[in-house]
Amino acid sequence: LHNPLFPVTDGSYWAYAVMLLALVLFAAGIVGNLALMCIVWHNFYLKSAWNSILAGLAFWDFLVLFFCLPVVIFHELTLKRLLGDLSCRLVPYLEVTSLGVATFSLCALSIDRFHAATGPGPHQTPKVESCQSILSKLSVIWVGSMVLAAPELLLWQLLQETVSRTERFKVDMCVREPSVELPESIYSLVLTYHEARMWWFFGCYLCLPLLFTLACDLVTKQVLAQRLPQKPSSEKVTSRCSSSSSSSSSTKKKQHVREQRLRSTVMALTVLYITCNLPESICNITLAYISVPMTAALPALVLPALGLIGQFLLFVRCSATPVMLLCLCRSLGQAFMDCCCCCCEECLPDGNSSSSSSASTAATSTLSSPTSPSPVSLFPSSKEEPMKSLLPAEPAVHERVKDSSAAIGTPC
Repeated sequence: LHNPLFPVTDGSYWAYAVMLLALVLFAAGIVGNLALMCIVWHNFYLKSAWNSILAGLAFWDFLVLFFCLPVVIFHELTLKRLLGDLSCRLVPYLEVTSLGVATFSLCALSIDRFHAATGPGPHQTPKVESCQSILSKLSVIWVGSMVLAAPELLLWQLLQETVSRTERFKVDMCVREPSVELPESIYSLVLTYHEARMWWFFGCYLCLPLLFTLACDLVTKQVLAQRLPQKPSSEKVTSRCSSSSSSSSSTKKKQHVREQRLRSTVMALTVLYITCNLPESICNITLAYISVPMTAALPALVLPALGLIGQFLLFVRCSATPVMLLCLCRSLGQAFMDCCCCCCEECLPDGNSSSSSSASTAATSTLSSPTSPSPVSLFPSSKEEPMKSLLPAEPAVHERVKDSSAAIGTPC
């Protein structure tokens, strides 16, 4: 095997830089995607269609980083292909499938925000969806992406080229060219796909998510802007009506802020996706339409370098997506921080946690029944000091319960 790391030469610095960048992307992507999948899987109140689509996206990003990244880096360093022809066909298939899953996931998230804004009860607390509803949505995204990426399995083939050095050295090359041994009908279909591949990628995997998310975002923004000023008005205002109207208006404002945050999450994912895929599409279209003499006049390392940059942009997207989601989604980020705190050595002991939990349950029981008499009022011989010590603690506990219920019930 060709080893560029030892002995150290001028080309070794490039190899060390590529390997270091690959290790950073691999570590960040594996930890982030695994954390996102485990959070959604083990939390019952986070199993909504929104979070399940995000977990499905994290699953495919995990597959790309776990399988494709080591194969690409090994081939870049040693000029040999792991698993031979199998990896030469399977790596592009997984990468294109990941692009399809990301595209259709962005469209599904935009549709989910549109339905939440235009539904009959847009200001109600989201409920936990059934497994059949979630699996049906995920199956449409996954099966559609895998079917659309199926021609990639027949498009690539492994070739070996001999390099003229001091000794004969064979280099593995993955060539995007259908094999002649295929049946005639399948060969014609694969050849048609090969000729229209760059425009198919540009239209389906780049323009479709961009235009779809922008259109849904504009419509959802218009609907939310029309519903926000609507407040209940009455001629005769009493104290009860004023308090109920103020509470309902505050609830609508909180829901409006939540919808704005979810819409910003979808737009941030779209911007990241377009930023990482646009350079490769532009390079492919440009190289396809320039003349053959100009292509031959390019240095020998330009085309492999452009291909490697496109691969790394894909890996950057797969690694940055879970980090962005954990930072933008409050419930996912809070669940991740709680999991990290539970694994830390500075956790509270069992006695403090049990006492705090018992105190919180006692306070929530008193808050849940405000009309029932308090335990102190049942015994006239008791003093007023326990009552005074209990009253100041109620608002803090009430706010804590309200924040936790709001964080758990939200889809993101």
